[in-house]
Amino acid sequence: GPAAILFCTCLCLLAWLYSSLTYFISSNLDGNLITYICIFFYSHLSAGAGGWSPLISDKYQWLEVDLGERTKITAVATQGRYGSSDWLTSYLLMFSDTGHNWKQYRQEDSIGSFPGNSNADSVVQYKLQQAAIARFLRLIPLDWNPSGRIGLRLETYGCPYTSDVVSLNGGSSSLVYRLSPGPWRTSKEVVSLKFKTLRNSGMLLHAEGQQGVSLSLELERGKLQLLWIHLLGPAGRLTSLGSLLDDQHWHHVVLEQRNAHLNLTVDKNTERVQLPAEFSRWDIEQVSQKPDISKKNLRGCIENLLYNNVNLIELAQKRDRQVTGNVTFSCAEPVSIALTFPGPQSFLQLPGTTTSSLDGVSVGFQFRTWNRAGLLLTFGLLQKGGLSPAFSPGAALNDGQWHSVDLTCRRGRLTISYCLVTVFLLLLPHQGCPAEEHSEECRNPFETFQGCMRLLTVENQPVDPIMVQQRLLGNYSQLLIDMCGITDRCSPSRCEHGGRCSQSWTVFHCNCSDTGYSGATCHSSVYEQSCEAYKHNGNTSGHFYIDVDGSGPIKPQLVYCNMTEKNTWMVLPHNNTELTRVQPSPGVSQHSVHFDYSSQEEQLLAAISQSEHCEQELSYHCRKSRLLNTLEGSPFSWWLGGPGQGRVQTYWGGAHPGSQQCACGLQGDCVDLQHYCNCDADRLEWTEDSGLLTHKDTLPIRSLVLGDIQRPGSEAAYRVGPLRCHGDKNFWNAAFFDKETSYLHFPTFHGELSADISFLFKTTGSSGVFLENLGIKDFIRIELSSSTQVVFSFDVGNGPLEVRVESSVPLNDNRWHRVRAERNVKEASLRLDELPVATQEAPADGHFHLQLNSQLFIGGTASRQKGFRGCIRSLQLNGVTLDLEERAKITPGVQPGCPGHCSSYGSLCQNQGRCVERANGFQCDCSLSAHVGVFCQTEVSASFKSGTSVIYTFKEPYELSRNSSALPSSIYSDLTLRGENVSLSFRTNQSPALLLYVSSYYREYLALLINRHDKLEVRYKLDSSRDAEVLKSSVKSVANGQLHTVAIRRLTDSVSFDIFSFPESDDLDPDLARLASLGFTGCLSVVHFNAISPLKAALLHPDTSPVIITGPLVQSNCGSAASANPYAAENTHHLSGKKGGASSVQSINILCPAGVIAVVIFVVVTGLAITARFLYQRKETYRNQQVKGVQQENSQDFPFNNQADSQNVSSENPKEYII
Repeated sequence: GPAAILFCTCLCLLAWLYSSLTYFISSNLDGNLITYICIFFYSHLSAGAGGWSPLISDKYQWLEVDLGERTKITAVATQGRYGSSDWLTSYLLMFSDTGHNWKQYRQEDSIGSFPGNSNADSVVQYKLQQAAIARFLRLIPLDWNPSGRIGLRLETYGCPYTSDVVSLNGGSSSLVYRLSPGPWRTSKEVVSLKFKTLRNSGMLLHAEGQQGVSLSLELERGKLQLLWIHLLGPAGRLTSLGSLLDDQHWHHVVLEQRNAHLNLTVDKNTERVQLPAEFSRWDIEQVSQKPDISKKNLRGCIENLLYNNVNLIELAQKRDRQVTGNVTFSCAEPVSIALTFPGPQSFLQLPGTTTSSLDGVSVGFQFRTWNRAGLLLTFGLLQKGGLSPAFSPGAALNDGQWHSVDLTCRRGRLTISYCLVTVFLLLLPHQGCPAEEHSEECRNPFETFQGCMRLLTVENQPVDPIMVQQRLLGNYSQLLIDMCGITDRCSPSRCEHGGRCSQSWTVFHCNCSDTGYSGATCHSSVYEQSCEAYKHNGNTSGHFYIDVDGSGPIKPQLVYCNMTEKNTWMVLPHNNTELTRVQPSPGVSQHSVHFDYSSQEEQLLAAISQSEHCEQELSYHCRKSRLLNTLEGSPFSWWLGGPGQGRVQTYWGGAHPGSQQCACGLQGDCVDLQHYCNCDADRLEWTEDSGLLTHKDTLPIRSLVLGDIQRPGSEAAYRVGPLRCHGDKNFWNAAFFDKETSYLHFPTFHGELSADISFLFKTTGSSGVFLENLGIKDFIRIELSSSTQVVFSFDVGNGPLEVRVESSVPLNDNRWHRVRAERNVKEASLRLDELPVATQEAPADGHFHLQLNSQLFIGGTASRQKGFRGCIRSLQLNGVTLDLEERAKITPGVQPGCPGHCSSYGSLCQNQGRCVERANGFQCDCSLSAHVGVFCQTEVSASFKSGTSVIYTFKEPYELSRNSSALPSSIYSDLTLRGENVSLSFRTNQSPALLLYVSSYYREYLALLINRHDKLEVRYKLDSSRDAEVLKSSVKSVANGQLHTVAIRRLTDSVSFDIFSFPESDDLDPDLARLASLGFTGCLSVVHFNAISPLKAALLHPDTSPVIITGPLVQSNCGSAASANPYAAENTHHLSGKKGGASSVQSINILCPAGVIAVVIFVVVTGLAITARFLYQRKETYRNQQVKGVQQENSQDFPFNNQADSQNVSSENPKEYII
């Protein structure tokens, strides 16, 4: 009774609420059935009877319910036909206000079908996510029991719906509401309404305020535009929202102003906009829907127009004095029956013309589509001579708007009248063919049309689609009649981060170019999140884009990554990082300067937050200009730092926040101990207060205010360095799961429409679940299914889907592997390391909201089965890093952090660099390498001039002068070499030249030289009683100014000799070539002998290394890297008569005369002319048979041999390497 209806909370059986419901059906198997189609209740299931079953069970059947008036429908329930095998397994729901222009109901804006029954007796109720307000409901069967027929008993649930409606004729109709004058105004103004129209343009609402400022809501091309208008200037568009709003269905609009912001909501989508400054003191004086002679006015209906909860239509009905207008309090709707061609098999066939009009045809229609092409119409003509078409060009027709076409063909002449249409589209589309026709005439060589049509006419007579639907006119297949099923998939756009959306009838596409993001919806960032991440990809110093929150809303920013130091620094510059002299302005007591950073506010704060350490240099150079005064006094100068505009800070670089001190005050070494800053001593001499600001809460420096600058004699300068940060807390955040039953849990993951998950793992196990989150039916999971396979699986209501990536190498190798998974409304993707991405397309008409409600499990599952044993690092969900370490500290079986990175990143250390483990990451130790750099990848090169030398003493000898007798071999046992590994590169135009000379106390030597034939020779003499072994290279013309690399390897009596040549386009500088007449001129780079790098020590550590430098030594870049070796020669030679021989070393010196620097490759060059000169000048007592032997054996190449004396060997001489 009435009491029951009063408390049904809009879930009442509508059969209770309305005494008489009207039902319409497509066909009926039993004429007595309709009277009790919907008379069933849960309590009467066993007593239920009958049901509806059509004559033919196909997808063209339907059941329609007329509720008598517009009603709020909240649920439906279905049951099979009583005592039969007839029931539905899925169906569609349609709603309408008029019995025409049906609109399909969709859950989540995607799912169109509803699940039905599994038998004839059980009742399946489905609650609508969004209540439908309509008078008519139509159910269309999709699938049914294959062993039976379509069978249905139906009930609908809801409650009455009341509304106030007016009609607008697009001309003289108006409705004006004038607010009462008075001081009362609220900070929140809300206007809401519903409207429906068939026109795609017109004025919807106008709100006028003071100072001639107003807001306007206008429909333009089916979209709602929010405009602001000022009497003194042109109108401006604030935002645009909605699409296809001219579909003659109700659309809900809310306009809400909160101070300087305004929210526009159309249906379920909201845009927030910032109001112009003119609205800062704006008060609404009038809300209206009135004619405007300069604009089209709305032709349609408005319902429930509310201003701050005041119903303006109700006031108009009561003839309230505040409301004036000329409207009709009902909604007069024109009937327009549309046809939808949803797929390639859709067609409509109409009968041809009558006998009296065989000489021509006249056809007219309107269409709308998103597709670029499609065959609209075909017809046959009895041709009498040629056709002479007359037409004009049009515009783009796949914009979703209605376009009109009128075609007339008479007496061999084809005429097309159109509204924004081109003739080529008339020739492209097609309506398919009847199933029974397979003739040549019905073949379709064109793309099929997908879209809507309406207002069809043949011979100027309208075509009634309802007669077509009833099979009384023409023929059709897979056609939706009395509805236009067009959907705008780009409104709202599913493309993220500024991706540009385009669409066809069935799909949308995102153009992600120039956005910095990738994927089907431009969701995932293409950039790394920090300089630390770039370093571990093998990059070196340079400018990089970093995206601190990955797929989050913060845009990528360009920073400089400095990887030359132990820490990897991210450098964020501003507009003035140089030392700047203060220029006081007359009459101004303070000098203020503001710093603008290249990064945006949210980018700065996020970069600082995720860094382990940040710092910024702040220095003040002063001469009679005080800085902070005393602790008790007011500071003369201060700076602002931190978020936003910053907070006032009264301490200086190197001191603590709030101390009102400088670095010298903290250290107690100021020039005047009575003050805490050097500048506060107020002296006439220049001094400075400098230091680093390291408290992240006060960074970056936003502005600087300097006060004591106007006194006579005051001078000052300041410098604010760039913001520098190192360490990525997110990149190294890790946890170790030492048991398969251990796991971490976090709050539910919310990734309803877009979800991206990325992490690194390493393990020795063959399987395990990395991550799992469950819902009632939905779930998401990533697991290691085998030692070579990672699986990403999920269910959003369409059934489980899986994406798999197979690796060719085992993944349980205890090395870091990177996993990146993404799921959006278009597809799911999975990427493992640098393997190709695997993808899985989402269903075209399926669920796309991921609905989870359990906790998120990391390293395990809710059932504690298939747990993961190993390390997980840098786990990020939608750009947000989960703090695994903090949660691991309080979780048994899980340890924070995960050491052991060299197994994964050690290969980045090049050129004999050694990987050293760090708590967070690794470091390349280049101490044993001839290279430098973050990965020991940069060669050390120098440019030598005539007179320059470098002598490196490997080991000081014993004081041999005390005992000049024969030395016992035990003294040199630790200096005995059984082999050498020498690598060097050179660039020279000089021939002949000595590149390398090594001699021992026992008159044994190694020499590398260029002979007069421009070829390389290696000479070994490991026994003073034998002649030297000579090994010649087949490579010609090595003194050609190009870069050559030489490698010599000896192990006992076996010598390997390689030379690589790198052709280049640029020859050696002619100025350097002219210097060849005075000794050697060439290029030295990356000198390496076993574990010693003498040139590197001389250039980078001259004060702490055992080197002697004579003449100018300038670091340069005379060499160049080469990844390929187009010319290579290798000789392996066994030294005759010397098996297993060794050379004794007393002390080793390297002499490096003249050269030019290389960039990347090893270069070591010298010449004997320079060598002999330096030996004579710097080692006057050095006269032995070793050098003389070389000179005699190669006297034709080296004619100057008068400096050597084989008999006078000083016991004070160490063994020398001469380069």
